[in-house]
Amino acid sequence: MSDVADELTRLVNEYRARASATVTSRLDVLMDLERVRHPGVVPFLLELLRDSLESDEVRIHVVKQLRNGTGVLVPANRPGVAVALSHVLTRASAEELRLQAALALGDFTDVDGVLSSLSAISLAADESLDLRYAAFTSLERSGPTAESVALLRQIAADEAFGNAARNVLSAWHVN
Repeated sequence: MSDVADELTRLVNEYRARASATVTSRLDVLMDLERVRHPGVVPFLLELLRDSLESDEVRIHVVKQLRNGTGVLVPANRPGVAVALSHVLTRASAEELRLQAALALGDFTDVDGVLSSLSAISLAADESLDLRYAAFTSLERSGPTAESVALLRQIAADEAFGNAARNVLSAWHVN
C-alpha cells in the first residue's frame, strides 16, 4: 500500500473513531483529508454527504470540498457527485446545506439530470428566494445548450425570475 493510501486509511479510521466527538473535531480530520490526493477520497466524502444523520456542518464542508474538486475529482466521479448533490438539493432539510448544493451543482450542469433539478428548484414558489436564486444562477452557468434554453424559457414565465431568465436568454442571443 502506498503512503498516500495509508494516509487516507488512517484519516478515514480517525474520522470514524470520532463519530461521537464534536463537529469541530471531525472537521479537523476532514481538513487534513483535503491534502490527500487519492481516488478513495471522493467515495468517502460521498458517504458522508449521503448520511442524513451526519451533522449539517460536516455535510456543508463536504459539499464545499467537492465543489473545490479536492484534487481527486476525476471525470468518472462526476456523475456520482452530481447525483449526490442533486439528492441533497431536493431532499435535505437544512437550508444552508441545500444552498451550497445548488451552488456546487453549477459545476456539474453537463451531467444528466442536473439542469432539471436546478430548474425545478428555481420554479418552486414554496422554496426560499435565496435557494431559488442559487439554483437559477447555477442553471445559467450551463451556457446556451438546447436543454438550458428550454428550461430558461419556462422560467421566463415565473414571477420572481422571469426578467432574469429573459435577460439571460437575450445575453445568449436566444429569444
